[in-house]
Amino acid sequence: MQIHISPHDGVPIYQQVVNQVKYLVASGRLAAGEELPAIRVLAEQLLVNPNTVARAYRELEMAGIVEKRRTAGTYVSDQGSPLARRERVKILTGRIDAMLAEAQHMDVALEEVVKLVQQRHAAMQTTRNEE
Repeated sequence: MQIHISPHDGVPIYQQVVNQVKYLVASGRLAAGEELPAIRVLAEQLLVNPNTVARAYRELEMAGIVEKRRTAGTYVSDQGSPLARRERVKILTGRIDAMLAEAQHMDVALEEVVKLVQQRHAAMQTTRNEE
């Protein structure tokens, strides 16, 4: 599990951990049942206080994304994240908004953007089928 924090970005460190774990679960990089690093281990990796990681894990547990198993660690919830679909849609919405804003600034019509997306999708499907 790769988590990167930025002490200078204005977002509290525990929230950065929460956001990144949510993203990893929503994107499928962390699967249901997969164990998260122990609090102390992750704190050492990130060079932060273990209480910061503990707070992030508590928030994730309250959101139903992870579950603590007594003496066994913290795992991605078996039910999957109740936020997984919503998080994926939120991530994609942000990227689509950015793409549409850029297209508008470059005077590219919506129809051209849609056509380009369809072409790229078809190209990706072709590449995937060849593998």
